[in-house]
Amino acid sequence: MDPLTLAEFWWAVPAAAGAVGAGAWGAHRMNAERRLGYDAARLELRQAVADATAKQNAARVARADLARITAERAASRASAEDVGRARRELQAAQREAKAAAAAVKALRTRVAAARAEIPARSEPTPLDRLRAQHDTVLVRWMQYETDPARAIAYPTMSDGHVPATAAFLGALENAQARRPAEGKVTPAEFTEYRLAVVRLEQAFDDAERAARLAAGERPTAGPGWQDAAQQVITLSADVLDRAAGVAASAIAAWRDRSRPDGGQSAR
Repeated sequence: MDPLTLAEFWWAVPAAAGAVGAGAWGAHRMNAERRLGYDAARLELRQAVADATAKQNAARVARADLARITAERAASRASAEDVGRARRELQAAQREAKAAAAAVKALRTRVAAARAEIPARSEPTPLDRLRAQHDTVLVRWMQYETDPARAIAYPTMSDGHVPATAAFLGALENAQARRPAEGKVTPAEFTEYRLAVVRLEQAFDDAERAARLAAGERPTAGPGWQDAAQQVITLSADVLDRAAGVAASAIAAWRDRSRPDGGQSAR
């Protein structure tokens, strides 16, 4: 039996076709900006359905190849190694198909959650909240760059040669590059930015954990990202501009240090 059948994601067909009915729901009262998170989740679902279909087809092809090679082995036209290789390829294809099916199911849940969370006109838009999550990282990291006590206690947070810090700076650069300017933002752009911010949060957590371990501390759970992001929404534009400026300077310095002529050997 196939590890993934079309019946497993029959519910995704409306999304793959454009989800006309769902798209009409609430269209008269929600503008595109407030529906952005929902539309982005639907786009991710459509892409995941296409990927799952391709992975299912690949598993079917691998199964057919195994059957063919097994028959050729019986006729002494293939070796045991050929059969073993085909069997391993089938197993790998089945694992990928199952993972793709799981991703589709997870994204179905995200679409439902995003639909339920379409904000009212008095609430921040999905893009506002995402920018706040991004700004939260900038503000938290700026403390390590501008507070002398923190800089002394956790020097690795400013050292781009430390792997965890270098990974964070790379994620920071990527998130800064994908941060949308004012104006219309497509669901695809929102999705790219959301993934960049998620990776940035993870990279910051990793860098902070590594810095505290290097300082001889036992890392403790910090404030929830969502709660912190909500607080950042209320910060002044001046504070956020300063954080963005610190980030830009740090990224430039990190990139300079990474060049062969910046004192680090090329790799």
